[in-house]
Amino acid sequence: MNTTHNFLRDQVALLRYSYHHWTGLHLVDAQLDDLAAVAALRDSPLAVVSHDTTADPIFNYANTAALQLFEMDWDSFTQLPSRLSAETANQEKRGKALEEVAQQGYTQGYAGIRIASSGRRFWIRDTTIWNVVSPEGVFMGQAALIGRTEAL
Repeated sequence: MNTTHNFLRDQVALLRYSYHHWTGLHLVDAQLDDLAAVAALRDSPLAVVSHDTTADPIFNYANTAALQLFEMDWDSFTQLPSRLSAETANQEKRGKALEEVAQQGYTQGYAGIRIASSGRRFWIRDTTIWNVVSPEGVFMGQAALIGRTEAL
């Protein structure tokens, strides 16, 4: 198993655990083992992303639907500061939502405008944003499950 594979297994396990911790719902079928969950989340029709805990958080996960939505490949996306997924004019609203999540653990029903690498703008709606935490309660970043999108 290579390092990337180990990271994906561990990151998806954290996303699954913390999503269930906050919402009581399952990100993928709860019966799946860690390796099957990596594939199930990768292939989900709903976009899922997460970022790390650095001062200017960098995306560290995106499934296939998210990569297509943002028109990026894995290497480009996982070098992108998450704030840059929103245009400057929309970053304040995004920042307030993330602050709310930091305090409450998660939020559901978030909507906001995002931008793809081509400059195409789109709405994300019915989005759940949650704190990624380990089973020991260590904060590991934040994630989002985008329920639906609309072109602008």
